[in-house]
Amino acid sequence: MPWFPPPPEQGAPPHRLGAMLFTNFLKTHQQLQNDKLLLLPKRQLVTYALYALIAVALLYLFVDPAPASSAKPSSVAAPWVLEEELPPPSPPPLYQADERSRSASPPQASAAPPCDYSDGEWVPDPRPPPYNGTACEAIKDGRSCMANGRADTAYIHWRWQPRLCDLPDFLPEAFLRWLGNRHMAFVGDSLARNQAESLMCLLSAWSPPELVHRDPEGRFRRWVFHEYNATVSIFWSPFLVKGVEKSEHAGVRYNELFLDAFDERWMSQLGGIDAAVLSAGQWFRIPSIYHEGGGVVGCYGCAAELNHTETSFFAVFRDVIGRTLTEITRRHEHGRGGNEQLVALATFSPSHFEGEWNKGAPCTKKRPYKKGEKELGYTETEMRKIVVEAAANAGAASSSTLRFAALDVTTLANMRPDGHPGPYMRKNPFAAGEGRPVQNDCLHWCMPGPVDTFNQILLQTILR
Repeated sequence: MPWFPPPPEQGAPPHRLGAMLFTNFLKTHQQLQNDKLLLLPKRQLVTYALYALIAVALLYLFVDPAPASSAKPSSVAAPWVLEEELPPPSPPPLYQADERSRSASPPQASAAPPCDYSDGEWVPDPRPPPYNGTACEAIKDGRSCMANGRADTAYIHWRWQPRLCDLPDFLPEAFLRWLGNRHMAFVGDSLARNQAESLMCLLSAWSPPELVHRDPEGRFRRWVFHEYNATVSIFWSPFLVKGVEKSEHAGVRYNELFLDAFDERWMSQLGGIDAAVLSAGQWFRIPSIYHEGGGVVGCYGCAAELNHTETSFFAVFRDVIGRTLTEITRRHEHGRGGNEQLVALATFSPSHFEGEWNKGAPCTKKRPYKKGEKELGYTETEMRKIVVEAAANAGAASSSTLRFAALDVTTLANMRPDGHPGPYMRKNPFAAGEGRPVQNDCLHWCMPGPVDTFNQILLQTILR
């Protein structure tokens, strides 16, 4: 009776299976020869051997060579499971319980050179806005243009496109993950507050915050995202240094700036702030008196009346920015204990009044300016330059745990005359009839609107 090879082992890996097949083939041929049932020439024997080797190679290439006994259940979700069906991530540990996560470096973006977001143009974007402008509770009444009756909504359908790169969409989850166990503060004037409110609306679309502090005027506010133990604060400080604001109804005709004294309302809390966004500039253009060393050292717009030395507000703005960044560096070295800190300086945001702002001048444009259609004026150019240079100089001298960056929004803001509230800083401004004077806001930004792009760039600045 002829001899037949035994069957291969069950579950044997392909490389063992192939070897067994080849060995069995040789044994079979030898047995057949011994039994005188089949005699093959040597040339045919070599041919059959080659076929067997090819079969072994194919099995090894196309079948997983891991032994079945060592296989483990896959941790990867099946390809048909949607991302939103996966369980949500666990919240980060509490701020007090995990100091390491608080000082950890943010996730890094690509190793490519930083994108120049200041050079670009506004392009149409048909997508809906990133949040509901009539439902976000963080919006100050004067910025909710749709809720106040603005009917044209074309201003929300534009996207900033840098010339040499792309600006990624704002991702609230990514921002909150970075902000977990951290405190971000917006410090400055009403444009700083405008940007902070935009950020709150962008983040609220993902995770609802709790307003834990608010002063009667809404100038100092603080929110906490409990799911991430993340904090966002607004500090009103239009000069960054100590100052008294002009107020006609209170009999204060000029701003009073104390150049050698810091505004401790925010500066005293710097040790607990992980990221600060500074935004100031507009208030420096108002007539002011400057104090230093206990006396008056100059003024802007009041020399003829008060017999003070006329001083350029550009020079004072440069001096204040420089002093502020130097003081931040000094306090960081003495009060942060090695924890990382980011300071972003937003550049000057131009207004678009078509005339004198205090005489009801409107802003009537319904679309963005095209590239090259509206160049920056001298004031906007100089104010932007001061901030960009100050951030660069401070960055060159900073430590490995303190980072300075310019949030360069001047050009993209200059090209958006359509994004302001205009008359819709109040509800139904024309309800009383056409003959009634209407005040326009052509400085701040509707929400949603161009100011949301400021926070797109802020996120990329963080990840840089």
